[in-house]
Amino acid sequence: MSVIGEERVRGGLFKDINAEDEDAQPTEVESLCMNCYENGKTRLLLTRIPFFREIIISSFTCHHCHWTNTEIQSAGRIQEQGVSYTLRIKSRQDMNREVVKTDSATTRIPELDFEIPAFTQKGSLSTIEGLLDRAVAGLEQDQPIRRATDPDVADKIDQFIQRLKKLKDVEEEFTLIIDDPSGNSFVENPFAPQKDQSLSVTHYKRTPEQSAALGIQESETEPEEKPGSDLETMRNEVLVFNTNCPECNAPASTNMKLVQIPHFKEVIIMATNCDSCGHRTNEVKSGGATEEMGTRITLHLTDVSDMSRDLLKSETCSVLIPELEFELGMAALGGKFTTLEGLLKDIKELVVMKNPFICGDSSTTDTSEKLELFGKKIDKIMAGEMDVHIILDDPAGNSYLQNVYAPDPDPEMKIEQYTRTFEQNEDLGLNDMKTEGYGEVQN
Repeated sequence: MSVIGEERVRGGLFKDINAEDEDAQPTEVESLCMNCYENGKTRLLLTRIPFFREIIISSFTCHHCHWTNTEIQSAGRIQEQGVSYTLRIKSRQDMNREVVKTDSATTRIPELDFEIPAFTQKGSLSTIEGLLDRAVAGLEQDQPIRRATDPDVADKIDQFIQRLKKLKDVEEEFTLIIDDPSGNSFVENPFAPQKDQSLSVTHYKRTPEQSAALGIQESETEPEEKPGSDLETMRNEVLVFNTNCPECNAPASTNMKLVQIPHFKEVIIMATNCDSCGHRTNEVKSGGATEEMGTRITLHLTDVSDMSRDLLKSETCSVLIPELEFELGMAALGGKFTTLEGLLKDIKELVVMKNPFICGDSSTTDTSEKLELFGKKIDKIMAGEMDVHIILDDPAGNSYLQNVYAPDPDPEMKIEQYTRTFEQNEDLGLNDMKTEGYGEVQN
């Protein structure tokens, strides 16, 4: 990719999906039918779903036996973190939720002790009901051979297939878990931009085994000279290390600096700027320990000047806007050091602009209208035309919102300290943390 830029090549191959684009024709390739072993046709379409990712759609048709097969494969880059979706299915409507499932995703139904391991199915764009139908079809595929060779096993599988089919009627609630270490799977939230009480999304760091399965090999860092331990020198120095741009993968540099926020604490700010595509990103890490109590900051927006308040949102902080019935969970936007206006812009971009189910065939009128209305309300908040409250709820106590009246109290801002629940301590990994006597050998 040294002569031709990667972005230029990818931009030429992957076109934005558009029903009115007559030039975006699929490529037809003659290929072998795995059902009758005659030649059929595979149609490939390289496209880009707006505000989502690049994908490859393939469709096979055999005119001899009329067997068909469709697949979807992510052509985008593997995300920085894995993602796990836990959906509690309570009604028949939940079966219609759309799902993007990559081939690296693992699907589980705990109530049936059923699991579809990673890399055993091709990626698909389907619904919850479609995932169950595909699982049933996979189990039924070799049943005739099993009935002839091992009738007992075939009978047990038939009974299990009936249990799977019964799930589609949703006579009882059950849980569906999709765990994708590549981070490229997606489960629809039909209530967007409001929080989905039945859907839980968790981002996590991949294990070395998961990275190896995805073909990612972490580069071994060469031993370097240890930097000086002078803390004052580190505060005044900007550390620079080489990395790759998350958008175009071109070489870029990341700057890191220790910053003291007045009336708060020290934080580590990391900023990446790509000279090739102009992409910029920043991330904030807390420079201190987890506080003994959680912090809840409530700000009443009374003037457009509030948009310029400095804001530090840690990875463990949730953002709530009660007047919009909106809640943004922890880790959704990562750690950020920005202004209140910048945070609202990021929320609008994440919920509205980057929602993959508001464009193309996946979109519905109701969902698009709700998200468009939500975006307009965010614009009104940034213009100071709506009377709302912004709540930053951080169980780790590492988030901050500027007090423009400091050192005097801010009449429009309320800061509460609260005791964390067991679940919050579990999410932060504090329940199993031993800080005293950890060197002692347990008998």
